[in-house]
Amino acid sequence: MRLGVQLPEVERVVRRDELAAMARAAEECGFDSLWVGDHLLYRGDGRGERGPWDCWTTLAWLAGTTERVELGPLVACTAFHPPGILARQAAAVDELSGGRLVAALGAGWNQEEFRAFGLPFDHHVSRFEEAFTIVRRLLAGERVTFDGRYHSLQDAVLLPPPARTPRLMIGANAPRMLSITLPHVDAWNTWFTHYGNTADGFAQHNAGISAAAERAGRDPAEIERSACVLVEVERAGERPRDVEAVPADRLREHLRALGEAGADEAILVLDPITESSIRSLVSDTLGV
Repeated sequence: MRLGVQLPEVERVVRRDELAAMARAAEECGFDSLWVGDHLLYRGDGRGERGPWDCWTTLAWLAGTTERVELGPLVACTAFHPPGILARQAAAVDELSGGRLVAALGAGWNQEEFRAFGLPFDHHVSRFEEAFTIVRRLLAGERVTFDGRYHSLQDAVLLPPPARTPRLMIGANAPRMLSITLPHVDAWNTWFTHYGNTADGFAQHNAGISAAAERAGRDPAEIERSACVLVEVERAGERPRDVEAVPADRLREHLRALGEAGADEAILVLDPITESSIRSLVSDTLGV
């Protein structure tokens, strides 16, 4: 099973040097990937205003900070940029990282940030469907002319030409979103709250994805499965516990069960997320 780490998003303000230290620690400790949340802000939940650094700027910077790990947004909201520009951003990060980008996409869900930045939330999935079509076709190297209800392009093309097509991942669970994306994606990801952060919960959820893939005309075996896992490194954590976290000393056992339930990848959401938590988790728990 491949292992990734989500870098800080909502826990606290993390400055450049600490972010770099965490990224380098994850790479040195043998993790396979690093992930960055794509949000504009959080507010109205009783925890004050907070938000991460810009996703695509951070990924481009991480491309030069690291050498080996895959890099991806968790997940990129297609509503935050015109789809042609989003495809260009993704292609640039893939080039600058030497072909290490996972183009993970979603529709977004936090209406408060849409309101704050004047972004439309109406016809949410229909807007996503058009944007997803444009992004995936451009990243595949096509010239795209598209005349939709929400987006239109005329002979758009990515230049310089991308050296490859990044692996395409969807972060979604709703039936219509799955019907739109599963015919095309290489991988599917789910957040820990959607399956209860348990191996049994993931197995049940995963079976539904396989059924949805078949309905979409895909062989379920062609679609990799990725699960985010909330891990308690210390009891005095920084994240609200929407589900029961996996204690660090039980993580190896949990990952084994998750793999048996069908997961190809686990993206660890460590609580707290610090350089020391990354290093201690690997040396004490995973034995890497």
